[in-house]
Amino acid sequence: MISASNARRGFAVLAVALALGACNTEGPETTGSLGAVSPTAAAAASARRDLDGLAEAYKANPGDARTAFRYARALRATDQITQASAVLQQAALRNPKDTVILGAYGKSLVEAGRYREALDVLSNAHTPANPDWRILSAEGSASAQMGDQARAQGFYEAALKIRPNEPSLLSNLGLSYALSRDLDKAEETMRLAVSLPGADAKMRANLALVLGLKGRYAEAETVLRQDMGPEEATANVAALRRLAASPNKFKEGLAKAQRG
Repeated sequence: MISASNARRGFAVLAVALALGACNTEGPETTGSLGAVSPTAAAAASARRDLDGLAEAYKANPGDARTAFRYARALRATDQITQASAVLQQAALRNPKDTVILGAYGKSLVEAGRYREALDVLSNAHTPANPDWRILSAEGSASAQMGDQARAQGFYEAALKIRPNEPSLLSNLGLSYALSRDLDKAEETMRLAVSLPGADAKMRANLALVLGLKGRYAEAETVLRQDMGPEEATANVAALRRLAASPNKFKEGLAKAQRG
C-alpha cells in the first residue's frame, strides 16, 4: 500500500477529488513530459533551485530551444503554468520546425484548457510517417475535452499501436468510453490498464470511478483500498454515490479526470 500522502496526490484527477475536493492526484504520462504530470515534491524542489539560473540563461538567449524547454519545465514544476506556456509559445515562434518544442507547447495548451489551439499545434509536432504516441495521446485528451469522443478514441487507439499495453493510454481510452456511456467497454479497458506493470493509483481511481458509475460501490471501495486506508476509501465511495446522484457533475468529473 502506498502512503496516505501519495494516495491523496494520486487522486487529484479522480472525479471525486475534482468535483468535491476530497483528495489530490498525479496523472499518468498521457500528454507528455511537460505540462502533463503533477511534479513530485523532489522535482519541484529541484526546479526551484534551478529556476533563477534558467531564467538568466533564457533571458540571455531566448532563441535557444533547449534552454527555453528546460526553463518552461522548471516553471511548470513550480506551478507557474501560464508563464511556462508563454515561454513555450515564444520558443515555438522562434523554432517553428522544432517538434520537441511544438509538442511541449501543445501539451501546455491542453493543460491550460485551450484545446482547439492545442490540436493545431500538436498536429505539427509529428508526422504520419513518424508519429509520436505521446503526441497522439495529447491529441486524444484535447479531443475528449472538446466532446469528440470518437476522434479521441481514434487518437488513443493509434497511440496504442505504437505503444501497446501502455497503461496510461488504456486508462484515458477507458475514460473516453465512459464519457461515451459505454461503461462495459470502459471497465474492460481500465481493468486491463490496472493489471499492467506501471499502473498507478490514479488509474485505479479511474477504475473505481467507472465502477461507481455502474453502481458497484463495494467493488469500487475494494479498488480504492489498494492505495488508501479504509476510512478514506469509504469517504471516497460516499462521494461517488453523491456524484452518481447528479449526472451532470459525474460527467464533469469524468472530463476532469481525462485532463489529468
